[in-house]
Amino acid sequence: MNLYRSARAVAGASGDDAVDWRSAAEAAKAATDAGSLELAPGEREAYARDVREARAGIREVSGATFDVPDTIEIQNRHHWIDANVATFERVMAPIESHTEAFPGVARTINTGTMTVLLSFLGRNVLGQYDPLLLADRPTDDHALYFVRPNILNAAAALEVDPNRFRRWIAFHEVTHAAEFGAAPWLSDHLERRMERGIDSLADGSFDKATFRELDAAMTVVEGYAELLMDHAFDDEYADLRRKLDARRQGRGPLQRLFRRLLGLGLKQRQYERGKNFFEHVVRIRDLETASRVWEQPEALPSHDELDAPETWVRRIER
Repeated sequence: MNLYRSARAVAGASGDDAVDWRSAAEAAKAATDAGSLELAPGEREAYARDVREARAGIREVSGATFDVPDTIEIQNRHHWIDANVATFERVMAPIESHTEAFPGVARTINTGTMTVLLSFLGRNVLGQYDPLLLADRPTDDHALYFVRPNILNAAAALEVDPNRFRRWIAFHEVTHAAEFGAAPWLSDHLERRMERGIDSLADGSFDKATFRELDAAMTVVEGYAELLMDHAFDDEYADLRRKLDARRQGRGPLQRLFRRLLGLGLKQRQYERGKNFFEHVVRIRDLETASRVWEQPEALPSHDELDAPETWVRRIER
């Protein structure tokens, strides 16, 4: 970690855009310890085996036909930053085009802000299924990442077996591959709402309806993944969830602030709300009924239906 090099990269931000993304990535990596990628004998195969067995288990319980991405990477923190800076750039592009006064000063501040966010996420993300939303080439293959140093650090902090913890992360990320595989329309559905919402922010307004739709869709994505993982995972996991929740609650004020700024508190609420919705549907019907959310965009529960699962069940069974 080299904080001087990080500050120098931010101070040297240049170009015509609101954020100098190359400098942001360089500064974030300078401020973040990459972590070790020295794999133990058989560890690479263990990651691959976890993904294969997660795919088999999730296919069996869900009945969904899907495959895992061709791109499966075991990363250090710098690899994750490099892989995600392009995603941040795509999402921010409409807002960047509306940068106004003092562009040089704004560029330095914006680049510094993105540096902090990329560095924070790079130290905390465990695994990631990347559907490459808003990609220039939508035919590009989706990707699956595991940030090995973060997985090992989290397992040690939680005092759990790192192999079981790694496997749990693999099952969670592969459930997302199952969702996008079962619903080929899902990427376009999310992209259109992201684009509308971002365009409204770039114009200085807030499209509440669009963001409610996006929040509802992401709640379904996260909640169904939690449900499917519970049915497919082939080991005990209650202690993992309990310890992770306790760790989140025990974070310091600065970390809690970053999580709020990054929307990670919202993501946790999506996990919980979505899981409650699907558990209720399975309790009054079954997993097959719950899986009908992926039949077509119109089958997704609305924002209000997420809190009234019986209403969604009645609608979907008409």
